[in-house]
Amino acid sequence: MKKLFILTALISLMIFSCSSPNPKEKATVKKPATLDSISKQYYEDYLKLNPVYATFLGDERYNDILPNFITEAYRKQSKDFFNRYNDSLDIIGRDKLSENDQITFDILKWECEIGLEDLKYKKSYLMPIDQMWAAPIIIGQLASGSSAQPFKTVKDYDNWLSRLDSYIAWCDTAIVNMRIGIKEGYTIPKALTKKCIPQYEALSHGPVESHLFYSPVKLMPSTFSAEQKARLTKAYKEIVQNKIIPINKKLKDFLQNEYLPACRTSSGIDGIPEGKEFYKFSIKYFTTTSKPADEIFELGETEVARITSEMEKVKQEVGFKGDLKSFFKVLRTKKELMPFTKPEQVIAHFNEIHERMKPNLKKLFDKTPKTPFEVKRTEAFREKSASAEYNNGSQDGKRPGIFYVPIPNAAEYNILSDEDLFLHEAIPGHHYQISLQQEDKSLPQIRRVLGYSAYAEGWALYTESLGKELGLYTDPYQYFGMLSAEMHRAIRLVVDAGLHTKGWTREQAIQYSLDHEAETEEGIISEIERYMSGPGQALSYKIGQLKIIELRRNAEKELGNKFNIAQFHNQVLGLGSVPLKLLEDKIDKWIEMEKKDVRK
Repeated sequence: MKKLFILTALISLMIFSCSSPNPKEKATVKKPATLDSISKQYYEDYLKLNPVYATFLGDERYNDILPNFITEAYRKQSKDFFNRYNDSLDIIGRDKLSENDQITFDILKWECEIGLEDLKYKKSYLMPIDQMWAAPIIIGQLASGSSAQPFKTVKDYDNWLSRLDSYIAWCDTAIVNMRIGIKEGYTIPKALTKKCIPQYEALSHGPVESHLFYSPVKLMPSTFSAEQKARLTKAYKEIVQNKIIPINKKLKDFLQNEYLPACRTSSGIDGIPEGKEFYKFSIKYFTTTSKPADEIFELGETEVARITSEMEKVKQEVGFKGDLKSFFKVLRTKKELMPFTKPEQVIAHFNEIHERMKPNLKKLFDKTPKTPFEVKRTEAFREKSASAEYNNGSQDGKRPGIFYVPIPNAAEYNILSDEDLFLHEAIPGHHYQISLQQEDKSLPQIRRVLGYSAYAEGWALYTESLGKELGLYTDPYQYFGMLSAEMHRAIRLVVDAGLHTKGWTREQAIQYSLDHEAETEEGIISEIERYMSGPGQALSYKIGQLKIIELRRNAEKELGNKFNIAQFHNQVLGLGSVPLKLLEDKIDKWIEMEKKDVRK
C-alpha cells in the first residue's frame, strides 16, 4: 500500500532573512511578506492539504493523493497550517491595506480561526461515516468516472489506483475511530446507521464487471494501446475484487453487527459529549453569524407563519375547498404533477425550463459564466438517499457544472417544485454564483475557490424569488412549489434547532414538516435525517437569503428609480463567496457610492 504524506510549504514569520551561507558574499535580503504572497501560498498549501478539493477545482497535480484526514497526524498538520498563516496575517496587519485587500485579509483570518476552532471537536474523526457527506460517498461519485476525477490518460487511471489504495487505509482508520467513538459516546443516531448499511451492502459483492468502481474500465479511451488496456483492466479487476469489495463488506458487517447496536437513540447532536458547544460552533460555521439557537428557532416559526399565509392564498386561487394539510396530501399524489414514465423525460423537463427563462436572464444579469452546464441523473448507488444537488465545474471551464437529479422512480417523480429547484441548484443559483467566482481573475486565487454556506445557499434561495421576473411561476402550482421550497427552508430553522438544542426526536421533526409542507413523507424523512447528520448546515439557506433580500430592499429604498437590478447582482456576486458581514459592508458602501453619483 502506498504511504501517503502531505507536503506543506512553510511560510516564514520573519519579515526579512538572509539567504546566502557565505559570509563573504553580500547578504540577499528577501522582500517583505505581503498579503498577496501570503494569499497565493495559502492557496497552494491549502490544495496540498485538501487534494480532493483540488481535483474538483480541476487542478490535477494531486489526483493520486488521498490523505487520511481522520488521523491525529493529519489534524496536527491542519493545526500547524492554520496557526502558521494566522501568525503571518498578524505580522502583515490590516489597517494599511486597500479596501479589497482588507476583504481578503478578513477572509483568510476567518478561515484560520474557524479552522482552528473546528479542530477542537472530536465529532469529525470519531463519527466519520454518515449517509450524506462521508468520504465513501465522495469516493463513490469519483469512481463512477462521470464526476471530477479525470479518466482520459494512462496517468489518470494510475492516479485513481493510487487514491483507491489510500481509500482502503481511510476505511480501516474509520472503523478504528468509530470503535473509540463507541467507548467515548460519539456515535451517530441508529436511524442514520440503518441508512448507511445498504450503501455499503450494494458495493460489497460482484460481479466485478458490474461494480461501480469498475466503471472507468468501461470508459477507457480507444487511444490507449492494447498493452495499456490489458494492464489497466487487470489492475482495476484486482483492486475491485481484492480490496474494494472486501473493505465494503468489512464496513457493512461492522456497521450492522457492531456499530448499530451501540448507536445512540437520540436524534440531536446534543446527545454526544460537547454536543451543545459543537452546535453553537456549527451555527457560526455555516451561517457566518453569532445568532443563538433560540433566536433562529423563533425566526423559523415567524417565517413558517408568513409563508403559510401566502400558501392559503394560492390554495384559494386554484379553488381547493379543504384545509392546507389536505391540499398538501393532494399535491403529493396529484397525477397531473407526475406526468413522466422515463428518467430522460425528467432531464428534458429541466432543460425546457432553462430554455424558457433564457430571454429574461439577460435583463437581470449582465454577467454570465463561461463554464458549460449540464443536467444529469444522480448515480444509482446513492440515488435513493440523495437530494438534488449541484457539482461545480472546473476552474478552466473544461468540466461543466452539473445539476444532479435523483430519479429513483420516474412514474412517481413530482414536478411541483421543478421551476424553483432549477433556479436554486442550477441557473441563476449555484451555477452562476460558483462559476462566476471561479472565473473572476480579478480576485485572489484563494477567493475564487472558497465557499461559505450562508452566502452560497442564501444566494441560491434568493434566486428562487426571481421566478416571476424570469417568466416562470405562471402556473399557480409552480408558484406554490416555490412557496413550498421556501417553506422547506423556513422549517429547517425550526427543526434543526429543535433537533439539536430542544430535545426534538426524529419523529417529532418529521411530523412538524408533514404538517407544514407538501413534500412527500419519503422526501421529508430523507431531509430530517440529513439535518441529523450535518448539524447547522440547513440553517444557512434562510439566514443567507433573508440577508440578501434585506440588502436588496435597502438598496431599492435608498436608490429609488436609480436602482439597477443587474448592477445589484453584480455587486453581490462580484465579491466571491464571503461571510455575510463582509457582503453587507460591501453593499452598504456601493449604495453610498451610487447615491453620490446621483447627486453629481
